Amino acid sequence: MVRDVLDDKAVGKLIGGMGVGHVRYPTAGGSNHAEAQPFYVNSPYGIVLAHVGFTVIAGDASSPSVVLQNGNLINSTTLLQYMDATAHRHINTSSDSELLLNTFADNLQQTGKFRINEEDIFTAVGGLMKQCKGAYACVAMLAGFGIIAFRDPNGIRPVGMASRRASTGKDWLFASESNVADAGGFSDWEDVKPGEAIIITRSGVSRRIVTEPATFAPDIFEYVYFARPDSVLDGVSVYRSRMAMGDALAEEVRKILSEKNITVDVVIPVPDTSRVAALNLAQKLELPYREGFIKNRYIGRTFIMPGQQMRHKSVRKKLNAMALEFADKNVLLVDDSIVRGTTSKEIIQMAKDVGAKKVIVASCAPPIRYSNVYGIDMPSPSELVAHGRTTEEVAEAIGADLVIFQKLPDLIASVRQFNPSIETFDCSVFTGEYVTGGVDEGYLAYIESLRADHAKNGTVPTGLKAVKVKGANDLNEFGGPVANGADDTVGLHNSWNIS
Repeated sequence: MVRDVLDDKAVGKLIGGMGVGHVRYPTAGGSNHAEAQPFYVNSPYGIVLAHVGFTVIAGDASSPSVVLQNGNLINSTTLLQYMDATAHRHINTSSDSELLLNTFADNLQQTGKFRINEEDIFTAVGGLMKQCKGAYACVAMLAGFGIIAFRDPNGIRPVGMASRRASTGKDWLFASESNVADAGGFSDWEDVKPGEAIIITRSGVSRRIVTEPATFAPDIFEYVYFARPDSVLDGVSVYRSRMAMGDALAEEVRKILSEKNITVDVVIPVPDTSRVAALNLAQKLELPYREGFIKNRYIGRTFIMPGQQMRHKSVRKKLNAMALEFADKNVLLVDDSIVRGTTSKEIIQMAKDVGAKKVIVASCAPPIRYSNVYGIDMPSPSELVAHGRTTEEVAEAIGADLVIFQKLPDLIASVRQFNPSIETFDCSVFTGEYVTGGVDEGYLAYIESLRADHAKNGTVPTGLKAVKVKGANDLNEFGGPVANGADDTVGLHNSWNIS
């Protein structure tokens, strides 16, 4: 855990007044240490970059925190060709963060200056945003200069800033969730705007919108699952939005239970994310709310675990069902979403094993049928339990007596009511409509080859030929498909070339 590594003693040994830290899981490619962030380039000027985690400048950072966050580019193949043929910059890994860093560095290098200023940085970030298509919320550090944060023109991934008083003036922080600022004693949280770049130096703060306006579309799945309930993202309280999700879902549950002539004895949440919604749902339906599952807090999130077998084993280690709350009852289980169905299937079976008569599952999110290409590790469509299935078929696949999904308009309204200025959200996992454009079947097939279980486990995806490259490292990693006209070469940290 970060708190165990960066304790007061460790932080006290750090040199300097600014830094970049990061915690992540890989959304594409391999899981080896070569892709750990932040990434660094020596030329020009000495730059580090990471998708947003935790950043502090001009302070002692006595209580560092980081949050899970990421991003993803959808035109990485084109950018790689440009880096190789035009910019002559070598990319070592399959991480989009390294690609973003080198794109930024290339734009800065084009100034040709011995020393750059803030105007040069704004121009470089603006150039990056014209070149890089996708979702990213990044923080970069220029050696001896300052910290830069920027957010993609659609604002898909969240990032904000906060400050606190210090003996030297002010400490500044960038993070993807406001609760990080709360934990560190920072205040005055403010979201970075879509297409905005912010530069912090010891002299102060400069900020500017550096790209043409685009559709502001934050990812709605942040509110459903990823963000902590004590965070505020783009002016929306995650906690309040989940309460509203429970209220809206209650109406859908009431309607369908009446149509099916089914009565429910108790509402039980699948811990932890769905608790807030489940409690509101139970209150609205005037049903008893009970904690039927006890969670082992030493087991992480199962849907991002590499490999179906590991996910399958981890569910029962993670949760234990209390028979007293299930025996001889029709149980309504409330979950935030149903992704692969692995967790849902195990939990339903656990409920039946301890005596539940019927198990009805209510999901705070609509059916997830499409890949997320913007930095959340949604699996390939073939691994999504709702892909190509009706609601009844999903229920059969996970062993439920009935499944009730939230309606997409209700989900959107549950979040948007707290900030009406957000006109739309990225709902691509539900609709298959991608706000940035440029996502076609070829790109989705490429993402599937990188994300599928067999890729992360180091085996060859069906229909692809793996060619061992002479002299390459044995890191069990997969490179992307060779771009048209490109040589059959791989980066320093790739051991396979896919063709």
